[in-house]
Amino acid sequence: MNARAEPVGGKTVIRTALAALTLVLLAFGARAAEPNFPPLTGHVVDEATTLPAEARQRIEKKLADYETKTSDQIVVATVRSLQDYPIEDFANRLFRFWKLGQAKTNNGVLLLVAPIERKVRIEVGYGLEGSLTDAISRVIISAAMAPKFKNSDFAGGIESGVDAVIATLSGDDEWRGRAALRPAPTNTTDIDPLTLILIVLVFVIVFHLITRARGAGTQTHYTRNGNWVVIPSSSSSSSSSSSSSWGGSSSSGSSDSGFSGGGGSSGGGGASGDW
Repeated sequence: MNARAEPVGGKTVIRTALAALTLVLLAFGARAAEPNFPPLTGHVVDEATTLPAEARQRIEKKLADYETKTSDQIVVATVRSLQDYPIEDFANRLFRFWKLGQAKTNNGVLLLVAPIERKVRIEVGYGLEGSLTDAISRVIISAAMAPKFKNSDFAGGIESGVDAVIATLSGDDEWRGRAALRPAPTNTTDIDPLTLILIVLVFVIVFHLITRARGAGTQTHYTRNGNWVVIPSSSSSSSSSSSSSWGGSSSSGSSDSGFSGGGGSSGGGGASGDW
């Protein structure tokens, strides 16, 4: 069952225009340093140290057993900071940096929690978007995770989220049913003609910059959540980690632990929330 299409209104158009303006800043290099990502050491990367050892081991085992059974790779990450990035952008970059899921099926899921910013996101690989839809991800965050996070029960919230994701991907209809009962977000804000003209001008400029960026050896990617991501071309990605446009604390998405992603990718599917 696919999530119902969300109507496009003034707010949606304005958000898209703002995302386009972000690309302008990216193209001219007027942006903060790339984020530093933690190494991928396992199914649970608790950089923010929010999980007791027992809970971490229990969640790790659940995710490892599920991956062995299905090949779907679900990873939980807590970070000390989003480093001034929107959580949607940070999660998509981290997902791609770690290359979660299998290369042929893109069956990865990233459950990202940023306790300091009080943000959470479920980032879904291309291959699982039909099962773990944006609407389902949104309900899992709001009903299974956020209430426990509000009580500082990070272990309980993360484990509840993991259980809901696994259940949904395993064919359980509980969260699919909850998503179907929840009305899709609507936007009723009108957009005035002047704003529309400005938005059109922005997109003309952005189109020109995209063309120039591609000619310079980079590729641009537009995610489903309205975020632009600049991806290095194959020639630039072969450079050293110090000059890689993905940044990070290591030159690859894995570590010496032997655990790694399988080459998967995400186009921005999923949902975000806060508490």
